[in-house]
Amino acid sequence: MKKWFMMMALALCALTLTACGGGSGAKGSGSSASPKAETSAKKDAAPSGKRALVAYFSRADENYNVGYIEKGNTKILAEMIAEATGADIFEIVPAKPYPKEYTPATEIAKKEKNENARPEIVGTMPDVSKYDVIFLGYPIWWGDLPMPCYTFFDKVKLEGKTVAPFCTHEGSGLSGTDRYIANTTKAKVTEALEMKGTTAQKNQGEAKKEVLAWLKKIGINL
Repeated sequence: MKKWFMMMALALCALTLTACGGGSGAKGSGSSASPKAETSAKKDAAPSGKRALVAYFSRADENYNVGYIEKGNTKILAEMIAEATGADIFEIVPAKPYPKEYTPATEIAKKEKNENARPEIVGTMPDVSKYDVIFLGYPIWWGDLPMPCYTFFDKVKLEGKTVAPFCTHEGSGLSGTDRYIANTTKAKVTEALEMKGTTAQKNQGEAKKEVLAWLKKIGINL
């Protein structure tokens, strides 16, 4: 009888262990499904990639130190940035073209600056609400942005956007235009890229290196 009781106890113990093993298996099965759900959740929660626009003003024809050119210095940089980032591109084009000759063009530019003019620009303005980053390109004219750029500011709302300025010049440097942009648009302005027009026009290999280094430095990942 005592032996019988011992056999019954051993059988009950075996059943108990089997039941516990089954419970652990069910938990393991649930645990196995959990990472899939977590991966899916992470995927859904991942932020979408930033969208960017390259908006620029550039003038071809006769330019200082480079002579007559078919593509403006700033346009060369704009296309490099668009290619490197996959950004959309928009050219700020005045309704009335500037003279092809350098000196007459500078005289009109100076008059527009002194009058704080807003020259008419053509084309449908981009919907900047769908962009996170605006790369803004321009040459330095009389220590300022060309006035058609200010017309562009009047037509689009850049407040709160990230604006990354880039400019071409022949010795004036940035001329504080990053501050002018910030004050006028109320945008968040990154460190600017400034480059001599002769480099952009005549040494495009070096220009591209500088563009890529700048994009890395300001940390805009698109």
